[in-house]
Amino acid sequence: MEESARSPVLHLDGFEGPLDLLLDLARAQKVDLAKISILQLVEQYLAVVESARSIRLELAADWLVMAAWLAWLKSRLLLPQEEGPDEEAEDAAELLAARLEELARIGVAAEWLSARPQLGRDVFARGESETLVEIDRSALALDVPQLMRAYMAVIRRNARHRVYTPRTIRFWTVQDALSRLKKLLGSTPPGWNDLDAFLPDLPAGTDEVEGVRIRRAAMAGTLIAGLELAKSGMLELKQDEAFGRIQLRPHEEGA
Repeated sequence: MEESARSPVLHLDGFEGPLDLLLDLARAQKVDLAKISILQLVEQYLAVVESARSIRLELAADWLVMAAWLAWLKSRLLLPQEEGPDEEAEDAAELLAARLEELARIGVAAEWLSARPQLGRDVFARGESETLVEIDRSALALDVPQLMRAYMAVIRRNARHRVYTPRTIRFWTVQDALSRLKKLLGSTPPGWNDLDAFLPDLPAGTDEVEGVRIRRAAMAGTLIAGLELAKSGMLELKQDEAFGRIQLRPHEEGA
């Protein structure tokens, strides 16, 4: 038996469908109750009630009335007919019939109520008026001098841990260039050599901007060193045109 919104669904020998449909067919004598097992009906009813603890009590009671009415109809088929009237059975039948009629009226009323516009689904109420909530802020009183002292204490504490140390910039000095030129003059090919050939290599990991700065400083230092060595007669410098390449060579005796 499966639970539905209105009535549990039965799976019996000879019938499959809602419990209330079986009752209507039985009362209209459109189903053979002789083929319906009341034991299966009761077992499936108990299984639904046992498995679904959240079933409303009045709904389970309605299902019980339906099952009892079917059991009573089935019993009339099984028990022999007595010649005399059975007042107790007639009273029970009338009570069941009245209960079923009341159940039918409740079902009709429930359908009517369900079809009416519902608040929050079909119609909506006006918004509630705004309510002002007063908050006691007396405990949040602010002491401005104390706040400033605390702020300055935090600033001083952070200042002690954050000491700015500028990055050391390494320049190619004239002394460095003099030492490099004196060292390389004896190992350079004979003849004129570009001044760029005597510049030092850039340090590993140097970015483009820093590389340009270091190379300019090295070029200036090497040129000054070359002029000093040319002044002392150790090498010769030449530049064929304005802003052209600067070349140098070791001084040759008798040149």
